[in-house]
Amino acid sequence: MHSRTELDVQARPTSVALSFVRSPLFLLAFSLGVLALLLSITIPQPIGPMFWDHYLYLDAANRIRDGQVPSVDFFTPVGALGYYLFTGLQGIFPNGQPLLLASWCLLLVTGPAIALVVFDIQRRSTLLAYAILLPFLAFSVLPFNTGDFYPYPGSDGFGIYNRQVCQLLYVLAAAVVHVRDRGILVLVVAAAMAALFFVKITGVVAGTVLCLMAFAASRIALKSAVAAALLFFAVLGMVEFSVGAVSAYIDDILALLAVNDGSLLPRLLQAASLNAGLLIPAGLLTLVLFVTHLPPFARSLRQLGGQPSASALGQVFDQPFFWLAAFVLAGILFESQNTGSQAFIFLLPLLLKIVADEVTGGAPRRRAITVAILALAAALPPATAVLQKSARAWIGAVNNVPLESRNLKTMGAVNLRPILALRAERLREVYAAHRPTFDAFADADELPSFLLYSDFDFQAGWLKNVDDAIDAIRAYEAANGVRFETILNIDFTNPFPWLMDRRAPHHVAIGADPFRAVPPPDENVRTAIRAVDVALVPTCPATNVNRMLLSLYLPSLEPGHSRVQLTKCYDAFIRNDLKAAAIGS
Repeated sequence: MHSRTELDVQARPTSVALSFVRSPLFLLAFSLGVLALLLSITIPQPIGPMFWDHYLYLDAANRIRDGQVPSVDFFTPVGALGYYLFTGLQGIFPNGQPLLLASWCLLLVTGPAIALVVFDIQRRSTLLAYAILLPFLAFSVLPFNTGDFYPYPGSDGFGIYNRQVCQLLYVLAAAVVHVRDRGILVLVVAAAMAALFFVKITGVVAGTVLCLMAFAASRIALKSAVAAALLFFAVLGMVEFSVGAVSAYIDDILALLAVNDGSLLPRLLQAASLNAGLLIPAGLLTLVLFVTHLPPFARSLRQLGGQPSASALGQVFDQPFFWLAAFVLAGILFESQNTGSQAFIFLLPLLLKIVADEVTGGAPRRRAITVAILALAAALPPATAVLQKSARAWIGAVNNVPLESRNLKTMGAVNLRPILALRAERLREVYAAHRPTFDAFADADELPSFLLYSDFDFQAGWLKNVDDAIDAIRAYEAANGVRFETILNIDFTNPFPWLMDRRAPHHVAIGADPFRAVPPPDENVRTAIRAVDVALVPTCPATNVNRMLLSLYLPSLEPGHSRVQLTKCYDAFIRNDLKAAAIGS
């Protein structure tokens, strides 16, 4: 027979294992493992509005593997972290669908950070740790924005870096509100702020507001703030001294500010109006908290006036209405610069604390219920939007048909409704057969459709045009005994070098929106354009946007390149010495 001690010893490993399996950290590890399995295969995605936005990651990854450094060797509209994470993840999972790779690559940063946050929280409350982790996983795993930009369901291939900023802000908010271990707090704050800087600069502005609020309320002590700041600047310093990317990134930001010279107020109002569904209850909650917490707030002011100190000042600011107002301000500032995002998801960790404090702090029942209802009303819109959009897109894709392609690699792993696939083919024919009509639209500085780039048929037709153009390029090369090593696509995105295992020109911007994200070409850009082997011009349809982009590059192309019709939907500027070599052969 076994003694009680022996049985206890044997039971301990089992109980420890069961305890871990039931813990939030196991759920996090299990979820990341499932995502890794999903990335090991190619999972087609339903095509969606502005779907080509995520092709920028393919262009950037190809340039990075070619030795180019974002901001240093080519202009980028956002920071480089997402591009590097995508490049690394694509190297591990070459069969991963690009949209999923781009959407999930940030988990390489946010996964360990949220693990630290959850580890600290679960020591006090497993329930609260789950309450923090589950929304994070939902928003990180489901690659959808909270806003609607098209009536039909489809994948959100745009605004990925905005979603990533919101996910980083969620981790940062959870840390400054709930983490008590100073070492973990310093590490997570520094990591989140550095990641925000290198994903999108407006994200670090919003993150700074959160950190300042936490510092003013004494949630982050002075020593911890200094330590986090030193770590943050140490990361920036290492990146700058190794490749010079920080100063180059700042130069890119200044160039973007010069191109985008609109006033801030209309953007702030637009951000507020687009998110009114959650801002109205959040505003009402702020008002309720101000009224109900006015007596302790007044006491803290009297204490500060009578005995001024850092702790007394912290008590003045450590009021729930100040916290909520600061978080809302950070969200509005960030959303004012966005198209597509997971807006205000980082309010949730704060709303959880506000409700918990009311319930456990002895607040009157009616007041606690009011606060809980308003908090729920502010928290639900982002969650319901993402869940609804993901369900509509993926369930609705059951009857979709795959996009047939020959040259698109995993980029072509998309599907769409049969009627839209047929429409895409019909419109391609119409665009090609009636070019003067669509030239007239471009002459009038108008798109054929106000939502052209959101139209699923345009996105599908664009992919088919790229597929055909690659066939034509290879046929031209075979017939003329040449090889185009450097390929430029005079369009919003340039996937050709990645699709054909070639090179993209240095210095030329990715995400080429001439109205918002392409500065006037400098001498480096002009030199790079003059050296390209072939520059492609989409013509189905010709648009005012592409015309403006071509006008920026045409002075550098015309002396040394000749324009030919490559396909019915693509023209090509071929370098003259390559044409001469082909003729000579």
